Amino acid sequence: MSALRMEVEDFLFHEADLLDRWQLDDWLALLTDDAAYFVPPNDKPDGNHNTTLFIVADDSVRLRERIIRLKDPSCHAEWPPSRTRRIIGNVKASEADGEITVRANFTLNRHRRGGDLRTFSGEYRYRLRRENGALKIAERRAILDAEELGHMGSVSFLL
Repeated sequence: MSALRMEVEDFLFHEADLLDRWQLDDWLALLTDDAAYFVPPNDKPDGNHNTTLFIVADDSVRLRERIIRLKDPSCHAEWPPSRTRRIIGNVKASEADGEITVRANFTLNRHRRGGDLRTFSGEYRYRLRRENGALKIAERRAILDAEELGHMGSVSFLL
């Protein structure tokens, strides 16, 4: 196993653990100052959020606002917080020009009080950078396999 892939896998597993335990402030610390989080439509996973309607297109300011809302007890969509479990696999990583490009498959199970189990699957795509020797997320895309979200419910939480 390559050292880069092992480092990236450890990073992704750590990120998944933070999100599953709702350690959202710690998750924010994994982001670069100019980070972006996207959930594009699955018919245009490489689309541009400025010209294509995305499910989520958050810059770093909107991400911080999203975290504030998710932690607020008056956020009825996520209070009490959903229980989530992420499984990440098939990680591929390459490094060029100071950035690490990552692709990984994911399955995410979401349990919501009073609701059914919802399963989301797809591919994560990341652009990572090193800052002071630590990996940081510059861009994170969650590309869903589902053709539509209707039966899957809201994606108020972070995929």
